[in-house]
Amino acid sequence: MPVSINGIELSDADMERELPLHQDQPNPLESAMTALILRNVLQQEADKLGLQGDEETRISALLDKAIRVPEPTQEECLSHYQRFPQHFRKGQIAEVSHILYQVTPQVDLEALRAHALAQLAVLQADPSQFAAIAKAQSNCPSGQQGGNLGQVTPGQMVPEFDAAVWKAEAGTLIPVLVESRFGLHIVALGNKDDGVLVPFELVASSIASALQQRSFEQALQEYLRQLVQQADIRGADFLPQFQTQSSGVAYAN
Repeated sequence: MPVSINGIELSDADMERELPLHQDQPNPLESAMTALILRNVLQQEADKLGLQGDEETRISALLDKAIRVPEPTQEECLSHYQRFPQHFRKGQIAEVSHILYQVTPQVDLEALRAHALAQLAVLQADPSQFAAIAKAQSNCPSGQQGGNLGQVTPGQMVPEFDAAVWKAEAGTLIPVLVESRFGLHIVALGNKDDGVLVPFELVASSIASALQQRSFEQALQEYLRQLVQQADIRGADFLPQFQTQSSGVAYAN
C-alpha cells in the first residue's frame, strides 16, 4: 500500500533518492520514510501559509515563524555551569583498565552478572590479580594487555563508563559493576588528573548558545509531533517517534 500524507502519495522515486542518505542508521528504510514524512508535513504546512521559495527556504521560513526560543539569561547559564562543573574542565586525563563481560542474546545475564560480581569480590580482596583475570576472562582486546585501556579523556568512552570513571578516585577499583551497551565492566583507575575548571566568563557565551540550541531542538520535536498527529498518514506501519534530548552541555575545548 502506498504511503500518503494528507492524500499526497510518496513515490518510489522519492524513496530511491532518500534511502542512500540513511544507510548508516540501524533501520535505513524506516529512517528514510520518517524523513520523507516529516519533510512532506513541513512542506504542506508551508503551503498553507503561502510561503515562497525552494524547499529549504520555505521550511526554514516556516520554522522561523513557528518556533521562537528566548535567549537564556545570565542566571540560567551560571546555574548550568554550577550544576555541571565536570563539563567545563580542561586537562582531565585518567589511566583506566577494565575487564569486560560481554552481553549477547545467547548469554544468561543473571549468571553472567553473578560471575562478574564474584570476580569483583576477588579483586577487592586482592587487586594484584586484575591483569591475570583480565587476560583470562575479558571479552575486550585490551584483556591481552591486562585490561589496560591507557589514558582516556572525558567523552572518549561510552557515557555510562565515562561517568563512572570521572566520579571515581585515582588508584581505586570501582566497587560496583559498570553496565554499558557492551556488557558488564570491572573498572580500575590508575593515575588521574581532574584538570582545572575553566572560568565561567570564558564559557558563558558557549553555554548560552548550547542552551538555546537545546531549547530549539526540544521545541522542534514538539512542533513536528503536533504536525504528524494532525496529519492523515496512511500506508506507514509506524509513525515517526520523537525523543527530547536531555544531555548536558559541554564546553568545547
